[in-house]
Amino acid sequence: MKQPPLIIPSQVDVTPAELHTLPNGVRLYTLAAPEFEVLRISFVFRAGTARQREFFTASTTANMLAEGSRGMTAQQIAERLDYYGSWYDANIDRDYAYISFAALSKFVPQTLEVAREILLRPLFPEEELRSYCAKRRQRLTIDRTKVDVRAREAFAQALFGTTHPYGIAAPTEAYDAVTRQAVERFYREHYTADQTLVVCSGRIGAQELDAVGRLAGALATSAAGVEEPMPAPETTHRLILPHAGAVQSAIRIGRLLFPRQHPDFLGMQVVAMLLGGYFGSRLMQNLRERNGFTYGVVAAMVNFEQAGYFAVATQVGSEVTAEALGQIYAEIERLRNEPVSEEELSLVRNMMVGEMLRILDGPFGIADVTIENLLCGDGNEVIEQNIGRIRAITPAEVQRLARQYLAHEDLVTVVVGDPELGTLPE
Repeated sequence: MKQPPLIIPSQVDVTPAELHTLPNGVRLYTLAAPEFEVLRISFVFRAGTARQREFFTASTTANMLAEGSRGMTAQQIAERLDYYGSWYDANIDRDYAYISFAALSKFVPQTLEVAREILLRPLFPEEELRSYCAKRRQRLTIDRTKVDVRAREAFAQALFGTTHPYGIAAPTEAYDAVTRQAVERFYREHYTADQTLVVCSGRIGAQELDAVGRLAGALATSAAGVEEPMPAPETTHRLILPHAGAVQSAIRIGRLLFPRQHPDFLGMQVVAMLLGGYFGSRLMQNLRERNGFTYGVVAAMVNFEQAGYFAVATQVGSEVTAEALGQIYAEIERLRNEPVSEEELSLVRNMMVGEMLRILDGPFGIADVTIENLLCGDGNEVIEQNIGRIRAITPAEVQRLARQYLAHEDLVTVVVGDPELGTLPE
């Protein structure tokens, strides 16, 4: 049987988001897709963990919005959303909180009634707060018995420093000190008109736009003071942490670089893809296929609002930790010293473009990409520009990027595992 030809579209047309600026300053973007009988409304608040003054207040605020309001109990909120088949989700990262609602078009008004209670009238009841904090403390205690969780936290600390907003790992017992007053204060300061954008995707007509506009237009203005600038990172290049009883070592290798707006960010995504971004990548072939050190390894570029970094992550058997580290370093050096073949680079280019097209298949995927673009100061025209840049990258450019940004002396290495690891390669 003959394999069908691989066809990569020469042009990608993505609907530009239409901006509606509300009287209170909220930027409301719409991505109309009338062929879908569903609407998703995503509120993006500048309310991530880097904004908090007290440990865990940012995540607690986001996760407790639906735990009771002035007009509805948590059970009533959940039952009402379930009755109409609507979907609610709250996510948080270092910089932003993402609060999303999705509903069938015919039930948008009823869903927005619940959204109003969640976004504008939350109570953060004391009993639910204490229950939430107790559960989260227990979960974090369990998570920190795992080498990969400790390595992830330690790697952030090694990159940024233990007191930097992007590097802090709060003590587990800090959940006991979370207060309703602190959560309410964080909500008042950050869930505000001047610190949000709203993206609607799906079937949105004049009535739906007016209803969402009334909801977003009711957000208060900020009660926060002037935000302090982030401190300079304090990087530690090598951190070996013992973990009693570990049968595996968690490895993180990488370095602090730049956020997505930097002209070399996309090229470094190609470098990361070559190293460990797909199942047949160089690190997967080496560590898994040839040596059997691990089930999986990944390399990626990570983007924050004010920083970005490159990272390789894996877990290997304790007895092969030193060998695995040596092989990771060797693959990075090979990429720096030997031009990648056109065949391998072509495969990676096609996979990256294909993944972008997969994400853009449907209004919700387009909305996710739109949000990411908006937070980076771009419009959706950047999508086709990025696809063009991926297609145009050459083996020489890949080698230049690897040489410029992945010198061995610049790398940060974190290993968490057996206290008897022995001598590890520098």
